Amino acid sequence: MAVMTIGRAFSRLAQLAPDAVAVRCGDEVLTRAGLERHASALASRWVREGLEPDDVVAVALPNGVPFVVACVAAWKAGACVQPARPDRPVPGRPALVVGPSTSLEAEPGAPPPDLAAAHWKVSPTSGSTGEPRLVWAPAPARIDPERCVPEFMPPTGVQLVAGPLGHAAPFTYAMRGLMSGHELVLLPAFEPDAWLAAAESHAVTWALVTPSMMRAVLPALSSPPVPALPALERVVHLGARCPEPVKRAWLDWLGPERVWEVYAGTEAYGLTLVGGREWLEHPGTVGRGIAGTRLRIERADGTQAPTGEVGLVMMRRSDDMPWRTQGDLGRLDADGRLHLADRAADVVRLGDRDVHPADVEEVLEAHPRVRAAVVVGRDGVLTAVVQPIAPDAVALDGPDGLLAWCERLPLGLRPAAVVLTDEDLRDELGKARRSRWR
Repeated sequence: MAVMTIGRAFSRLAQLAPDAVAVRCGDEVLTRAGLERHASALASRWVREGLEPDDVVAVALPNGVPFVVACVAAWKAGACVQPARPDRPVPGRPALVVGPSTSLEAEPGAPPPDLAAAHWKVSPTSGSTGEPRLVWAPAPARIDPERCVPEFMPPTGVQLVAGPLGHAAPFTYAMRGLMSGHELVLLPAFEPDAWLAAAESHAVTWALVTPSMMRAVLPALSSPPVPALPALERVVHLGARCPEPVKRAWLDWLGPERVWEVYAGTEAYGLTLVGGREWLEHPGTVGRGIAGTRLRIERADGTQAPTGEVGLVMMRRSDDMPWRTQGDLGRLDADGRLHLADRAADVVRLGDRDVHPADVEEVLEAHPRVRAAVVVGRDGVLTAVVQPIAPDAVALDGPDGLLAWCERLPLGLRPAAVVLTDEDLRDELGKARRSRWR
């Protein structure tokens, strides 16, 4: 099929199946024809009001049908879409900010010219290692509607979206799916019971999750027992290192053929992919490079590390591109599979050894009453900041109880102190900003 603008791709979908559901959120449902009609009218209004090709439209709305309408309207107007969070300042200088108070009503008008922005999106990074920055997608707002999705996503189906669309990953996979014919089932926010109910009632076939979502779902699976969602063909998780017990629990529940993992970043330097069966044969791996991705591990002096040695993970998609890093440490096995260790910036130096906080956090978060944990170096010792599931510290037997729990760790990895907090330690994608607690 010929490459076309994203705006025209949505028009094509509306012509092929006008009554098919494009997006639903709660009781609000919009068909493909309804999406085409509403987005086209809004695009015409914005062009009349002065929106120009290649302008940036920041969509700072909560998950819902209006978010999708605004994005499609921006593409139809020849603009670049910037997903944004409604509860945070919008970075950059977009030509238009669509917020909760912005009217999306518009009367039908002359259709805007069929234009494609030079960049189909510009996304803020998560800010887990510093202030968020904007990353421009290198691809223009043009697609082949039959080949516009990543290889690990089916071209059609029902996609459950529980992560905030203001984040790069949920936005990217939801919109790429929508462009090729997915029906989107949006949740206003992630909640385990609501996720399970939506997956079952809407016969969801594909879903993107994070390790923190996966961990939160586990208690809901046993009382009463939850069936293995027969319509669900695949879940893909990304966003942070997944604790091995959590991963194994999902593999047991859904089966290894349906649980996949992607390692990628907003910067799109490269990505890796691993299926559940391969992971069981090589526990801990995030897979091998796909879509042309090449991997290299570098030592601190910039030289290439040998197989099995931990160093800085470097990626590139072709030989004419520079090696880039997302700031993660890892190693390659003999078959080129990547195994992640931690963020380089988060490594704690204690005496003559390096401690990877993720190793300690994984043990702490295995405690049944811990919601999240962040481990940092403070005054030369390892300190664990813990958010309990219950607001009452007694539920954890206090810091002493958690220190006793950590005795299952090797001596050099045990925290010297535990601090309890009721603050959220991880965002909706499971990322932690450890610098906040250093």
